[in-house]
Amino acid sequence: MSLIGNLEELGKTLLAAQLITPLQLGRACEHSKRSGLSLHRVLVELGYLTEKDLVEAIGRQLGVRFVDLEAMAIDPELSRLIPEHLAKRYHVFPVAQHDNRLTLAMLDPLNVIAVDDIRLITGFDIEPVIATEAGIEKLLKGQFGTTGLATLEDEVTGLEKTDIKTIFGEDEGEEEASLGDIMKGVEDAPIVRIVNLIISQAINDKASDIHLEPEVKAVKVRYRVDGVLHEVMTPPKHIQAPMTSRIKIMAAMDIAERRIPQDGKIHLTHDGREFDLRVSTIPTVHGEKTVMRILDKSNVQLGLNKLGFYQENLNLWESIVEKPYGMLLVTGPTGSGKSTTLYSCLNKLNKGDRNLTTVEDPVEYQIPGINQVQTNNKAGLSFASALKSFLRQDPDILMVGEIRDGETAKIAVEAALTGHLVLSTLHTNDACGAISRLVEMGVEPFLVSSALIGVLAQRLARQICPNCKESYRPPVEAIRKLGMSVYGDNDINFSRGRGCDHCKGTGYRGRSGIHEILQISERVRGLVLNRASTGEIRQAAIEDGMRTMQQDAVQKVIDGVTSLEECMRVIYVEGGES
Repeated sequence: MSLIGNLEELGKTLLAAQLITPLQLGRACEHSKRSGLSLHRVLVELGYLTEKDLVEAIGRQLGVRFVDLEAMAIDPELSRLIPEHLAKRYHVFPVAQHDNRLTLAMLDPLNVIAVDDIRLITGFDIEPVIATEAGIEKLLKGQFGTTGLATLEDEVTGLEKTDIKTIFGEDEGEEEASLGDIMKGVEDAPIVRIVNLIISQAINDKASDIHLEPEVKAVKVRYRVDGVLHEVMTPPKHIQAPMTSRIKIMAAMDIAERRIPQDGKIHLTHDGREFDLRVSTIPTVHGEKTVMRILDKSNVQLGLNKLGFYQENLNLWESIVEKPYGMLLVTGPTGSGKSTTLYSCLNKLNKGDRNLTTVEDPVEYQIPGINQVQTNNKAGLSFASALKSFLRQDPDILMVGEIRDGETAKIAVEAALTGHLVLSTLHTNDACGAISRLVEMGVEPFLVSSALIGVLAQRLARQICPNCKESYRPPVEAIRKLGMSVYGDNDINFSRGRGCDHCKGTGYRGRSGIHEILQISERVRGLVLNRASTGEIRQAAIEDGMRTMQQDAVQKVIDGVTSLEECMRVIYVEGGES
């Protein structure tokens, strides 16, 4: 629960209601100062009052109605009025709807940003009410939590804390446990089963990442499904150390070292399919956090026609990819599908009559007919050094996993200028920003203008589940915020997913690309040579016919591929664009 209201006023309210004594309040305030925890959390943890009593008191202090979610009969259909990512971000849940008013249970009813966002998405007037954190979390998990985890929950429940105490000591002393003690714990059958179930369930749910996040009194397990993190369970704190160590053993990492970040890899077979798990651990104040990236080696989509391109953009990008030399860049944030797009380009170019070589960190998918090299910084094999060596290997097409520094950028540009086709990625917000980024890295504008032939910026948006897809009319205000007034406010019907077993209640299944392609025209080359700003280059490209990511996303909303809420989640909306 977030801190609500003035602490002094909260104390007075609790005293006036005779929920606590002055002595208890004094002790709680002192404990709050020492521990850094909020006063209301300390009051509950010390057992001076229940969370329900506390939230009721806060409601009276703020003049907001309290609702007891445990005692209410809530229509589950109400949950589809609010997108899952907003409900979880703001910790809210709709509990009633009458005419144009939606009653919203909130942890913080003074959060005007949450109220405004939900009013904008739903079109309803919002009546905020206050509820307990436990009550809201139970509803969120019941509606949006990933299903199929009963076995895993039973396994965790069956692992008695006394068993772990025997191994790790009374105070769960991770730092003091010997290597032999850790080995005894991680080979324990329940720990092995728990880790195996977490991984297999993530694969079954088509998750791309598994997060094991240590907290003060528990370990949060979350899956990233279709680009969005979902909390699936919260195992008790006492299995954190053996669970992390078990994963480290599987990934051939040093289980005795818990002070520095580590990386490893797990190869496994599940239901006849091969998977690679890239494992990363990092020390936090509450223990080691573990993230596992799941790579399905048997299910990679290597075709540009499978990535959600509209035909016009697909034809344009394919024509650029077929150029005999020059530099192609794919830009976007982490997890936006850049690597898959590059692999699809290579797959199209892999015709057997050309020498294709890649340098990657790491090699995610192995493609027959392509020479793939993985960087090894400890051995001195970096992107830059690999590129230098490639140029002595009679290459036709080079792929650099990512341009991270000026040296790599300069060598890649020089390779593009000497008759090679070079493909790579950059982290920029849009296509035109790639030009400024290269110049910032120390590449001269005249070299950029000569070498660069095209930039693709992309994002991934969740697709509406086809099994529970329905039409609705969105609020006019939301339409205008996306700059869609040109389409006519009164004639628009959008689509959304109700939520079903097929999509695990999210309303989405699978993802589609949203694209923006900058083709380097003579006009753009001139602007680059004159060191024009990104804004000037972008304006010229739009005038030359470039379809922006926002326009591409809006079209996908109109065509029913994705939802209005998803479009607003993944695309930065500039006011006034239409």
